[in-house]
Amino acid sequence: MSRRVLTMFMIIFMIFLYAPTLLLPIFAFNDSSIISFPLSGFTFNWFKSLGAAEELRKAAGTSLIIASVSSIIATMLGLLATSATVRYRFPGKGFAIGAIMLPMFLPEIIIGVSLLTVVLLAGFKLSIYTIIMGHVLICTPFCIAILRSSFQQLDPSLEEASLDLGESRINTFRRVTLPLIMPGVVSSLLIAFTISLDEFVIAFFLSGTEPTLPVYIWSQLRFPQRIPSVMALGTLLLILSVVLLTLSELLRRRSARRLGQKATSGAL
Repeated sequence: MSRRVLTMFMIIFMIFLYAPTLLLPIFAFNDSSIISFPLSGFTFNWFKSLGAAEELRKAAGTSLIIASVSSIIATMLGLLATSATVRYRFPGKGFAIGAIMLPMFLPEIIIGVSLLTVVLLAGFKLSIYTIIMGHVLICTPFCIAILRSSFQQLDPSLEEASLDLGESRINTFRRVTLPLIMPGVVSSLLIAFTISLDEFVIAFFLSGTEPTLPVYIWSQLRFPQRIPSVMALGTLLLILSVVLLTLSELLRRRSARRLGQKATSGAL
């Protein structure tokens, strides 16, 4: 296959992938409630209207709380699971890793229905806590995938040297391991935060009277006159997601370079 054909394929693929995303900010600045071409004009009114929506502010606050708590818990669980699976050998290790990573590959609607069944059988009320439980479940595998790379690039001899000098395993982790993998930890937090902030299906099943921001956006789509405001809100979420993902990738690369330099200096 020629280079020209491959180039054309990539261009068409990128247009197919990102054209819908690019249309979002275009209509968010359009001075009309009708989604169609040609555009009527340029306006910031749809963004200004977001500040007057009290339900929107509540939904945004709920999403920020859920995303913050979920990302912290998922990263902590990811640290424990990654440390155990990378540094130790135990029976059933492969099965344990597969079971932990399974939510990454299961359809979210299956996870949502399953969690809803568990919550109802346990007699819990649908609330912000049930959403956090669901988001921790789906975010933890992504955190493990990121942290596993950081742990695998960390030279075990650094930890062994700390232990040989009389430090406990807890102090070794706190003073040696954690500072070296900190960019990976921050990257894990950002990825989990982004996933939780944007997640809709599980939040839809597990939310009670406190809807998250994606659930609020879905509820507004029933009203055609509010669609431009939804697009304005979606544009802000898109920008936030891109910024967080970019920071996460930069931190991941920084962590890889830092650990690589440590390994090289250790070898010398």
